Amino acid sequence: MGSTDNASEASGSPIQNAVKQYGITKPLSSAGPTNADLQRTAELEKFLVEAGLYESEEETTKRQEVLLEIERICKEWVKQLTLQRGYTDQMVEEANAVIFTFGSYRLGVHGPGADLDTLCVGPSYVNREEDFFMVLHDLLAENEEVSELHPVPDAHVPVMKFKFRGISIDLLYASVSLLVVPQDLDISQQSVLYNIDEATVRSLNGCRVADMILRLVPDVKSFRTTLRCLKYWAKRRGVYSNVTGFLGGVNLALLVARVCQFYPNAIPSMLVSRFFRVYTQWRWPNPVMLCAIEANEELGFTVWDPRKFHGDRKHLMPIITPAYPCMNSSYNVSSSTLRVMMEQFNHANKICQEIEMNKAAWSVLFEQHQFFEAYKNYLQVEVAAADVEDHRLWKGWVESRLRQLTLKIERDTCYKLQCHPYPYEFTDPSKQVPHCAFFMGLSRKEGVQVQDGQQFDIRATVDEFRLDVNMYMYWKPGMEVYVSHIRRKNIPSFVFPEGYKRPRPVRAHNPDRSGVAASPCSQSDGGASPAGGSLKRKRDGDNDYASAKHQKWIPPESDLGNQDMNGDLMPCPVRAHHPDRPGVAASPCSQSDGGASPAVGSLKRKRDGDNDYGTSAKHQKRGSPESDLGNRDLSGDLMLASCSKLNGDTVLSGNEEGTLAGDFEPSNALEAALKAHAASSNSDDPQKQPLRLSLASTA
Repeated sequence: MGSTDNASEASGSPIQNAVKQYGITKPLSSAGPTNADLQRTAELEKFLVEAGLYESEEETTKRQEVLLEIERICKEWVKQLTLQRGYTDQMVEEANAVIFTFGSYRLGVHGPGADLDTLCVGPSYVNREEDFFMVLHDLLAENEEVSELHPVPDAHVPVMKFKFRGISIDLLYASVSLLVVPQDLDISQQSVLYNIDEATVRSLNGCRVADMILRLVPDVKSFRTTLRCLKYWAKRRGVYSNVTGFLGGVNLALLVARVCQFYPNAIPSMLVSRFFRVYTQWRWPNPVMLCAIEANEELGFTVWDPRKFHGDRKHLMPIITPAYPCMNSSYNVSSSTLRVMMEQFNHANKICQEIEMNKAAWSVLFEQHQFFEAYKNYLQVEVAAADVEDHRLWKGWVESRLRQLTLKIERDTCYKLQCHPYPYEFTDPSKQVPHCAFFMGLSRKEGVQVQDGQQFDIRATVDEFRLDVNMYMYWKPGMEVYVSHIRRKNIPSFVFPEGYKRPRPVRAHNPDRSGVAASPCSQSDGGASPAGGSLKRKRDGDNDYASAKHQKWIPPESDLGNQDMNGDLMPCPVRAHHPDRPGVAASPCSQSDGGASPAVGSLKRKRDGDNDYGTSAKHQKRGSPESDLGNRDLSGDLMLASCSKLNGDTVLSGNEEGTLAGDFEPSNALEAALKAHAASSNSDDPQKQPLRLSLASTA
């Protein structure tokens, strides 16, 4: 196995940790645990064991054996290619490939049944396109212990997915500029990045990041227990899914590692509590960084830098990887998913305070989020295919595009309608065809009031999403996606455990949700809508729902047919003609003159990087410029805070543990540059420039 699996995991003593600085700032507190902290940590570790988060010794042994077998196959594969290409007998004898691990297994936080993320590093004359995805693919296909073999060569990070003895494997390949790959190759050194392409850099990045994280935390054991705990929490609360726009394993690992740096002598129970305390007060979009961002002009790879790259300024929750080239690992986060995560952080922070006061047990922190009781309206996205293999591929593609649906809905409703995508799939056992369903909660933005009977017409938005999804490169007949609106009372029973619904608690009356306001595009003072009345209003006698509280969302007619929705859906309003989108309704925020939006060009992206695992940062579509952090102009302090002095300043004050309100100091040169940019980019502000998309701009 590779040398990164033998990286040092020795943690410093409390005395050493108290004087050593970890990361780019001094610790917020060097205090060690009290007897009460030790007791709470013991209780937490006991809870994690009882929850089944640790695999058995038999499973651990099986994983190690599978890794050795995969490495043996890869070594034979390289030797076979070396011989076929006419190299000397000595070269054939020395030919070698090395297997590295990354992800949860490398970090030591994997659980039972977790995927095994692996990287094969081979010599320069063994390429990815033909040798890896064709020759090695055929060798694996002939192996009786390999099943569900699925190559994804056009992914942002090209990968071969398969199961080996029942264990799910994600195998990447990196060809380094060496004729012979030494068994003790250290891929953490930047020398391995010379003379390789960006796809290879991305393949190496997972291992390099995992190795760097373990080097930058004060105590690896406490880090692992805390990360294992918070991964379980994120899954239980429905905020664990990088592809959907929430937190993935790498994101959480970096956030936890930063908290470990802030509190170098803390133990897991303290770190869990401090995690929520820190990130409920973190001033996003200030970036989370474990070390200074390093530039290397000789290698020349792009690193995350909002001072240079306009796209980086739109990232709402930057969590920066520590290994060169440093990247934002959370570019998928949208304003909606950031809002949901902050709500969950605040909820967990309150519970942790109760735990510290002995008013609650750890089990309360990990209670399952009741998603289907949280909203009155939902979108149901059903995915079906002709057979199981087609469905697996089709489902992965549709899931990777759900984030785009949330962005489109918010854009077309002027960010007044918020979406909460639930990152889990459900299956109806009564259906015979391969299928699954995803759900999104819909709610009006807090504090926004609407007129009686006002509707959000998102039919055109959903039609656009379906057109986008159906551009799948490997689409086959039978691959279908259906989007429909359902109310809470009509949620299908198969989404609930054991097929029944829990009693809903009575919700308190919210006086802020009553009253009358202007259209979604109007100002808070009730001014006229710039859309010129493009929003359709229901008539007084259409139904019994006359209050703003019972606002409607109208799904596409093609998906709903003529089904009876118990009076919840209003008759379809006449679609406004849009010159750029024949047959498609204009956005509620569109200008009445039908002119093209200057922002349209910025939304065009090529599809080469799109795959089952999400959209690359390079090809990321523009998210909401408004965000949940306020309607500040680009020239304001929010943008300056995220762009200035990336390598040295802090976002948290270390004067005392409870004060976490520090911020970056803007540099004069950067401030001038950003103000100049803001003067020419007001079209990115949804309050100043209504957004419209033609079909040609959806990529």
